[in-house]
Amino acid sequence: MADFFNALEQKHIDFITAQQMFFVATAPKDGRLNLSPKGLDCFRIISPTEVAYLDYVGSGNETAAHLLDDGRITVMFNSYTRNALILRIYGRGTAHAPGSARFAQLMTHYKDSPGIRQIFTIQIDNLQTSCGYGVPVFELVEERKTLTKWAEKKGPQGVKDYFEERNRVSIDGLPAVE
Repeated sequence: MADFFNALEQKHIDFITAQQMFFVATAPKDGRLNLSPKGLDCFRIISPTEVAYLDYVGSGNETAAHLLDDGRITVMFNSYTRNALILRIYGRGTAHAPGSARFAQLMTHYKDSPGIRQIFTIQIDNLQTSCGYGVPVFELVEERKTLTKWAEKKGPQGVKDYFEERNRVSIDGLPAVE
């Protein structure tokens, strides 16, 4: 059975911090839905009603574009251990770019690393837990180092150039940067 909550409780925080991976889903008012897997220890709990995750340069910037267009975001965590559980966070998201005061404040929760594009915050509307009995049991072998190596090789200016070329507009032509 699914249970709904208005804010994160300690049991939710404990579950989230134990997960190695999560998924982010967004949608514009009109256009493609986007669902992205995330890892690299980038998720943080700011308060019982606000969470954040560090976002790296990638092949697209759909989440930022969708949040500018519509604002809705869902984050899903799965347990891949014998203790099945799914936790979904429903809320409104905002992108914070490097150089902004909020970005600097949020970066105190992270180590600096190459390829950082922005930090997303999510104001939680509510969250839901459900059984997750259909999710298989998996083990994490290791984090991929490909993104970090790519960003290190490009260097700060190369990453910035890539962002300007590939991350300013979504695949549906929506602006991803204000």
